[in-house]
Formats: sequence, C-alpha cells, structure tokens
Amino acid sequence: MAHRVRDLRSPTSRPGGSAALPLTDDPPRWPEGQRVVISGLPGSGKSTLMRRTAEAHRSVLLIDAQEVRERWEGRLPRWLPYAVYRPAARLAHYVRLYRALRSGRGVLVHDCGRTAWVRHWLGRDAGRRGTGFHLVVLDVAPETALAGQRERGRSVSRRAFARHRRAVARLVAQLEAGRLPRGCASATLLDRETATTPISPPPPGDHATA
Repeated sequence: MAHRVRDLRSPTSRPGGSAALPLTDDPPRWPEGQRVVISGLPGSGKSTLMRRTAEAHRSVLLIDAQEVRERWEGRLPRWLPYAVYRPAARLAHYVRLYRALRSGRGVLVHDCGRTAWVRHWLGRDAGRRGTGFHLVVLDVAPETALAGQRERGRSVSRRAFARHRRAVARLVAQLEAGRLPRGCASATLLDRETATTPISPPPPGDHATA
C-alpha cells in the first residue's frame, strides 16, 4: 500500500533517530489533473522545481507568485518599490489560481509556507472533486535558503524570513509525525539534493496517487 507521507530527503537531512516516517526512494507521482502544492522557505528552490516540472509536462498549469511578481516588475518602472504594487500582484496571482482550478487541468501551485489558507482552499477544491491535493515540501536549512535568495538577487526581510521559518518548521514537523493538512491526499518531503528531478504524473496505465 502506498504511503501518504513520503520522505525522499537525503540521509543527512532526515531527523536523527526519527522513525515516524517510512523512508523511500520511490519518486512521487500523481494522476493527471491533480492539484500539487510546492511549499518551502523563500530561496529553497520551489520556483526552479516548478519550472522544471512545467517544462517537462506541458499539460500542467504553473501558478507561481514569483512568476507574477517578475512579470509586474518588467512592466513597471524599476524605481517603484515592490511594496507599492504587492497587493495588486498578489491579487493577480490568486485570480490566476482561481481560473486554473476552474479549468479542470493539473495545477502546480507555489506556496511560501505561511499561506495555510491557500492549502485550505486547495483542500476544499479537491474535496468538491472527490479527491485531495498533493503537497511537496522542500526542507532546506535556513542558510541554504538565504544563499538561494542571494543567488536570485532578491531577499525577504529578517522578520518575514523568521515567520516563514516558523511556519515551514511547523509544517515539516506535522508531516514527520505522519499528519496531513486537511484535504491533503499525500505529502512528500524533499531537500536540495532530491529536488533536482521534475515531479510528474505517472506513466500511462499507472494510477498510483502517492
């Protein structure tokens, strides 16, 4: 029987002595048309993993807040701070998500870890469809995430990053204990080493959900 929580982190990233999760090297796969949420710290590699997946599977709709922000930045004067138009950019992101969910296609959603209400939204949507959404969490060290922010040339404030850390730590601890968020059908824990391969739906004829 497939496990609802998969730990695909490398041995050095797994909590010492923890036996709460069955360890596996099987890649996560879901049927076509499912909702998959990618969560983790800013700079952990969420957008990179999402883009690789979207490039490998054109039928999947990518809903990434970072992509929306970059598009707005390209259209507006460079001297205009993001804080000024952030509410409008976020609204545009959620409008895209709403439309994607109504399309019936597979949806890959960016989650910074703090937006639990987005996961609740996906859970309600999946419940109406008689399924559940699938959660992928990139569990990386804060130093690694900060290095990722420097690499992309964009960082969040110390206060905001501390809030992200607390939220993601709670989510990881919940999954390590084998507990899924409401409406979540399966969850997968990855780290930087194991997040280099695009996640994907199963091959034709394979209907495993996690």
